[in-house]
Amino acid sequence: MYSGSQHLPQTMELILEAERLGFDSVWSGEAWGSDVITFLAFVGARTAKIKLGAGIMQMQARTPAMAAMTAMTLDGLTSGRFIVGLGPSNPQVIEGWHGVPYGKPLQRYREYIGIMRKIFARQEPLEFNGKEYQIPYRGPGATGLGKPLKSILHGRSDINIYTASISPKGIELAAELADGLLPVWMSPAWYAQLYQPHLEAGFRKAGNGKSLNHFDFAPYVTCVMGNDLEQCRAPVKASLALYIGGMGARTKNFYNNYIRNFGYEELAMQLQDLYLSGRKNEAQAAVPDELVDAVALVGPRERIRDQLQVWKASPVTTMIIGTSQPEALRALAEMCL
Repeated sequence: MYSGSQHLPQTMELILEAERLGFDSVWSGEAWGSDVITFLAFVGARTAKIKLGAGIMQMQARTPAMAAMTAMTLDGLTSGRFIVGLGPSNPQVIEGWHGVPYGKPLQRYREYIGIMRKIFARQEPLEFNGKEYQIPYRGPGATGLGKPLKSILHGRSDINIYTASISPKGIELAAELADGLLPVWMSPAWYAQLYQPHLEAGFRKAGNGKSLNHFDFAPYVTCVMGNDLEQCRAPVKASLALYIGGMGARTKNFYNNYIRNFGYEELAMQLQDLYLSGRKNEAQAAVPDELVDAVALVGPRERIRDQLQVWKASPVTTMIIGTSQPEALRALAEMCL
């Protein structure tokens, strides 16, 4: 849920239905409006067993210690149901909205996760000397009075941390340091090309036998069910056009770079040209049906059932379904749960 309290009643009913049907988790995110934690806290108070995934908490918007405090608090209030999801967003949002430097995402991930793990573990007072974070802080403007502290809240030491990484090095880092990965969208057919080699490299770095058996590969998968296939594809095309064409500057759009990895060089360029020149409808129309069908579940129930078989046969361990349709939830529950 990114915006609008006007959507909250319908969204909450959908979440309650998902819990009733036996879905494992519900996920929310944040951009530059509503924050992810307030909404998940509200959901946690209204539900009893469904897990609460932050997909994602913008790292630069919170210190690692604040993120850990938030995680432990919400996890404690919901009987251990919270899942941390971290991401760097993009420079337009971080510098344009939060007013802080974007920095180096991979270095920030490494330090951020390390600090959060130390806080969760509570084995000793927190000290950290990195390139992005120094705890206690002793840099310019410091009073010199900072001291290492240990959390006074005894939280769960094994709270799971996921990352929203789509670059090769980011995927490798996730496999090395995190408990799961949250691709914004993907196709099972892309797994061997982009994900597998980098995941395996990260697992080797992690050691201790870490593998996909100990890691949640959890892409976001939109589902629009209906008899009119073109109508079902339309919202997915709109979303893809936005992310590939307009979610970031021309010189710094991670989603545009991402789709180029799968043979969509010309499409990536075309969507960016159209979207950034204000021709959003043309950008949406330019998204090919084959791309929609690769990354989403769309169309009549029987067609979705057939599409789902491809996902179920893939290395994907969790599908984070994006839908506003209770009937789609019920159909997927019958097919999967």
